[in-house]
Amino acid sequence: MSKKQKLPLRLQLLYAVGQLGWSTLTNIIGLQLVYFYIPPSDAGLPTFITQATFFVVLNAIVLVAASGRLLDAITDPLIASWSDRTENPSGKRIPFMRYGAAPAALFCFLMFLPPSDSSAINIVWLVIVQALFYVALTAYVTPYFALLPELSRDADDRLNLSTWISITFALGIVLAAQVPVIAGLFPFGAVQSLQAAIALLCVLALLLMLVPVFTLDEKMYSDSEPSNVPMMAALRETFSNINFRYYVIADFSYFTAITIISTGLLYYITVLLLQAEALVGLLLTITVLLSFLIYPLVNMLAKRVGKKILVVAAFFMMSAVFVLVYFLGEGIPLSNTSQAYLVVLIYAIPLAFLGVLPNAILADIATHDALETGKPKEGMYFAARTLAQKFGQTFGVLIFAMMTTFGKDIGNDTGIRLSGVVGFVLCFLAGVIFLRYQESQILNEIRTMETK
Repeated sequence: MSKKQKLPLRLQLLYAVGQLGWSTLTNIIGLQLVYFYIPPSDAGLPTFITQATFFVVLNAIVLVAASGRLLDAITDPLIASWSDRTENPSGKRIPFMRYGAAPAALFCFLMFLPPSDSSAINIVWLVIVQALFYVALTAYVTPYFALLPELSRDADDRLNLSTWISITFALGIVLAAQVPVIAGLFPFGAVQSLQAAIALLCVLALLLMLVPVFTLDEKMYSDSEPSNVPMMAALRETFSNINFRYYVIADFSYFTAITIISTGLLYYITVLLLQAEALVGLLLTITVLLSFLIYPLVNMLAKRVGKKILVVAAFFMMSAVFVLVYFLGEGIPLSNTSQAYLVVLIYAIPLAFLGVLPNAILADIATHDALETGKPKEGMYFAARTLAQKFGQTFGVLIFAMMTTFGKDIGNDTGIRLSGVVGFVLCFLAGVIFLRYQESQILNEIRTMETK
């Protein structure tokens, strides 16, 4: 049995605040990057990079986004292995988080600060800054998630912590969605006002990311020992876990889907529904608040019926949201404003379930593996998950950016609508695949091993 102290509620909340910080950064990029560099014709933004396409569907943003994932495939498991194996007296996770926070916030801002009128120079700038951003983000996020099972004493603790960080992740979406509103407060041009708003939010995000760094005593609440498993062996053992493979495929699909929605939301509202940009912030705030109301139900149902069936149902419901996206502004017998609110009302339900449960499920998988093998690899599990998450986010940007080549403007919106078709397929297949996850077996074996 674990000898670590139970993490009190106050520290659970302070731990969750860190996710509010990095969620703000990633959602700024998800909501604004494509819109900033591939704006609709009536957005009032200049052209910083070429809008030309390559091989019909590829454009500069697609190629930039894809380049960053090549580096992640190396840095994510590398940082996870360092974190799992470190013998730092301050702990295995907090030191990495301390050094990752500031660079992540800085490079997030710099992605929106193109240095030149030259498209070629701006593309090179984006490639370099994006790579540095994701390396810094990994240094924070992978150890951060690895703390989740290490700070928990049982499945209920893991579910409760997952619920808190789901709330702060959703609040990060709300903060990031306020960029247009905050930009409107500055008396600058469109570009400079947007950059000032992003800079302000990046500073706030940094302060939030530092909260758990300076308030959590990792050694007091976590008794996880350094691992002696080499990086490549740990990576092989992680992906040899069949239940983890089902999990990571479904999680990849989830992050791809929500990235398609977050990247496309400004287009859905302004191009398909002919509404003002400011409505986006209001809609995302409503979505998050509705999700919060559902979180207690998620927590209660997960303890009663299990997490697996709820995740599967949520994927199928999210696939229905993407069907609505395809018909926005044309095939739904409601006013355009009513359609916008209908989508967020339905979207809030699967978002609540898929925001809370996957982290708790992965914590179960990592805990089961550590008990079964005697080799703690929490960092590697969450690094593989973080890598899949970033691949999913990148894939979502790729899909949406590629779809824009088929039409992204009022009266020429085919590409925007096709993003709904792709999202439907991804979510439906994710639900089918996750049916194979063996939740009952894992939880029963954890209980058996913890009582020995």
